[in-house]
Amino acid sequence: MSPTASPFAATAVDPGPELDGGDFALPEGGLDDGRRLHALDAVDEYLTRKRRHLVGYQATQDMQGTALDLARFLPNNINNLGDPFQAGGYKPNTKVVERAVLDYYARLWHAERPHDPADPESYWGYMLSMGSTEGNMYALWNARDYLSGKALIKPPAAPFDAVRYVKADPDRHNPNAHHPVAFYSEDTHYSFAKAVAVLGVETFHAVGQELYPDESPLTDPVTGLRAWPTEVPSRPGPSGLSWDGTGEIDVDALATLVEFFAAKGHPVFVNLNLGSTFKGAHDDVRAVCERLLPIFERYGLVEREVVYGRCPDSGRALVDVRRGFWIHVDGALGAGYAPFLRLAAEDPQAYGWTPEVAPPEFDFGLRLPTAGHGEVDMVSSIAMSGHKWAGAPWPCGIYMTKVKYQISPPSQPDYIGAPDTTFAGSRNGFSPLILWDHLSRHSYRDQVHRIREAQELAAYLEQRLTAMEGELGVELWPARTPGAVTVRFRKPSPELVAKWSLSSQDVVMVPGDESTRRTYVHVFVMPSVDRAKLDALLAELAEDPAILGR
Repeated sequence: MSPTASPFAATAVDPGPELDGGDFALPEGGLDDGRRLHALDAVDEYLTRKRRHLVGYQATQDMQGTALDLARFLPNNINNLGDPFQAGGYKPNTKVVERAVLDYYARLWHAERPHDPADPESYWGYMLSMGSTEGNMYALWNARDYLSGKALIKPPAAPFDAVRYVKADPDRHNPNAHHPVAFYSEDTHYSFAKAVAVLGVETFHAVGQELYPDESPLTDPVTGLRAWPTEVPSRPGPSGLSWDGTGEIDVDALATLVEFFAAKGHPVFVNLNLGSTFKGAHDDVRAVCERLLPIFERYGLVEREVVYGRCPDSGRALVDVRRGFWIHVDGALGAGYAPFLRLAAEDPQAYGWTPEVAPPEFDFGLRLPTAGHGEVDMVSSIAMSGHKWAGAPWPCGIYMTKVKYQISPPSQPDYIGAPDTTFAGSRNGFSPLILWDHLSRHSYRDQVHRIREAQELAAYLEQRLTAMEGELGVELWPARTPGAVTVRFRKPSPELVAKWSLSSQDVVMVPGDESTRRTYVHVFVMPSVDRAKLDALLAELAEDPAILGR
């Protein structure tokens, strides 16, 4: 390269053609082999081209030869119908493989294993047919019914200190005892807004607006007035607002809001993020738990009597002793790699690497002492997407909780031969094979290497974007949350966005002033993204008219 040459090679940006819907129209008589194969070839070319350039989403594109090993199973209709721990009547299933995958993650997430339906503390879970949207929805459903007093799948046993028949209703003095309130941050995945609407769970904003309209304990940072925010604020950045923050939940704001509703007698559902959608942030689960546990103790939510039914003969209340809070971790991305960050941090000599930031504590092993209830396990459920960090050809994932939180299913169809404990009826039996194959190919050491390489490449991308600002004399606004595998920066031209499958997000830096609007895109450095791919993107950014202002 000559001394005066640009360090960035000029490249033509051509996202390539989109698929032609006309190729896929299905006439009454079907398609002849020529037209059918032409259409399939077009899909193959399109997906191959898009796969090579996808950097803007939490999706691993490298399936490590999965197709070669697992294509043999495609002639089978594999359906893991019903509970994964009972074989059921539909025998072409992979539940034994599913249980092996669940045990693997139960070990990584410090859950008691193997699953034992007689042990309230042991884990229960299943593989999702959707991604973590299904896991988040199931968590909210599970929590709603648990906190509002629905019957458990295994009713409390005989000891009278665990369950009692009483004439008086312990909830009679608290009209909010069966009215849970949901809390999640402004950086939470959009699936939660969908889930609360579908399941009829009210957020603190909705309840606050309806029941306590003039009592918000928070002040709007822009107007200075007390108002109910739509979601829990994320931590503010240098501007004093959250747009330039790192994306973690504001623990102080969350504690203030939770205390308000706990004092009103509401049970509490909190979602925390482990790899947020746009900034890749990790909420500080331990810090949240340490702040909230004293609130839960103060208002009787660590242990409370809940009416879960009536005696059919006497009509007396059936009372159970349960938690009044539920903490869920949406680990769609991060629950797949965080355990390996922890392994490296605990033994950097063995793994040859020390992570740049302390790995988050997020799982079932997070226990805290209380004044009157001994140690309390704080995390009630975790969801993870299999198609994100591990990688799968289709959406899938894992939901995990504990036996003691399982709610009795709304129906018990005899013909499926297993309890209907999962969200979906029919469940994808190929997904356990995909995840099992991935896990069998990668040792813990391999998994540590994958997250190390991703974090180092993310740091490299941020450094190169920062250098480009000076070299090109342009503003790129590069930013990366410490420890994240995503880097966000200024949105380039539509052609470049289409070619690299970049997702975008608008930010108004000064609320109410549209002249301060910025549009960011981000790159997720997944295991299928390497340095060559990043360098190709950087080269095209350096010649992009939208970036250069041409």
